Amino acid sequence: MWRLKGDQVVFTNGCFDILHKGHVTYLAKAAEEGSRLIIGINTDQSVREQGKGPERPINDQDARALVLASLGFVDAVVFFNDQTPLDLIKSIQPDILVKGADYDADEMDPKSPKYIVGSDVVKKYGGKVKAIQLVEGFSTTSILKKARD
Repeated sequence: MWRLKGDQVVFTNGCFDILHKGHVTYLAKAAEEGSRLIIGINTDQSVREQGKGPERPINDQDARALVLASLGFVDAVVFFNDQTPLDLIKSIQPDILVKGADYDADEMDPKSPKYIVGSDVVKKYGGKVKAIQLVEGFSTTSILKKARD
């Protein structure tokens, strides 16, 4: 329906375990790239499989989805259970794929840690891939470390 109305669909993804200023700033910037923002979030199982630590995720997937969906600039939140959102990206076919600037929109080697999963798919059908500057000093890992100290 959004495409029929000419809306530009933006997609990003992540765990978003403990929502913080860095996440919200990044997501707001992502939303500004188009008309509709869809966020893919890792299921609890896929977070555990990423090796982020035995205590992760702190918040379960339903809690994380509810918090993200409550942001006024978010139009949809979708779970994915795989290690990457590639199948979800292929299904949604966003006009704009966004990740943080710790990734490189021009990186084409899928083995590179800077590679944005799905960028090749999005570029093939004429979509755009963008990396957005992150807010320094904010990460879930650093928040958890600070809480333990």
